[in-house]
Order: sequence, then C-alpha cells, then structure tokens
Amino acid sequence: MKPEKSKAEKRTKLIVAITGASGANYAVALLRALKEKGIEVHLVVSEWAEETLKLETGMKTNDLKKIVHRAYANDDLAAPIASSSFLCDGMIVMPCTLKTASEIANAHCGTLISRAADNTLKMRGRLVVGVRETPLSTPALEQLHKISIAGGIVMPLCPAFYHKPKEIKDLEAFIVGKALDCLGIGNSEFGRWGEGSRKEK
Repeated sequence: MKPEKSKAEKRTKLIVAITGASGANYAVALLRALKEKGIEVHLVVSEWAEETLKLETGMKTNDLKKIVHRAYANDDLAAPIASSSFLCDGMIVMPCTLKTASEIANAHCGTLISRAADNTLKMRGRLVVGVRETPLSTPALEQLHKISIAGGIVMPLCPAFYHKPKEIKDLEAFIVGKALDCLGIGNSEFGRWGEGSRKEK
C-alpha cells in the first residue's frame, strides 16, 4: 500500500466551469492566474459560454484547453468530475448564468456543470458561484439564497474601485483575487483595503 502524500506534496486541484453569462474575460484571467500558480484545473465550458467567449475575448475553447490540465464537454456525464469520488479542493462557476445557478440550487444535475457543483456541495467542498446578472429578480435571489444555505459562496462579479483601477485588467485582477480568496488560495492579485494599489508583477 502506497503511503499517503503529505499536505506539502498534494497538488491543488480545482474544477472551473464557464457558462454563457457575460464576463468571460474574468474566467480567462482566472485560468491564467491558476496556471501561474501551478494549480491543476479541470475545465467545463458550456455551449453558450463558447459563444460568449468568442464575442467578448475573441478566444475559443481550444485556446483555454492549452492552459488547463483537462477539459470536458458539458454533456459528458461520464467524465471523472461527474462523480463525487473525484477528489478536488473546490469548484468555481464563473461567470454563472442564473439558469445554471437555479440548476445547482435545485440539484437538477442534467449537465456536467450542475452535477459537479452538486457533488461539491454534498461532499461539503468549496463551491463559488460568480454571478454577473443585474438587476436580480426575487426568484433569482431565492435560488442564490438556496446555494448559500447549502454551503456555497455566492460571489457577484462586481469589482471595487478603491484601488483606483486604470485599465480593465485591473478590474479583472480584483475579481480574480477575490475568487482566489473564496477558494482559499493566497494571492496578491489586487490591492487590499488599506494596502495601496495593486502590486505589479
């Protein structure tokens, strides 16, 4: 029997899902940050996310596959991440459509994204749902409330301005930094309150 790896030897492993809401640039920036940190990423891109990705960033799913460990189709319910036996350190859906949020909130596991998210919740793992939609209807708020009660983190993709952003990438860095915080990953992507402007790399 092989000895269990120590915490220092274990590589952080995350599931990242991208859905069709606006904000694909946030997802790309997040994936690049995770790549820099050497984190193993298992990616799922929904059909409509592929369209939004092309519209907002000019990129295709194949471009993202080059910077992640493995990618899956959203209808691949035989993928390893479709099972709760797939051990990982968390999952983030960013951006997350309200449709996907509703599926997660109600355990409607008809897609790989919603199934992986449900697995994360039932195994008491970290689930971050990055919603960008505004304004929010009462039914939408109720679904997000359900996710929060179930243990998920609802993270509206609303950048701050106290760090005096000068470019779009500064706003992206704030969101990426907050997402990494929610996932328990240390970072200096943005200037924290009282610490001045964002640190340059």
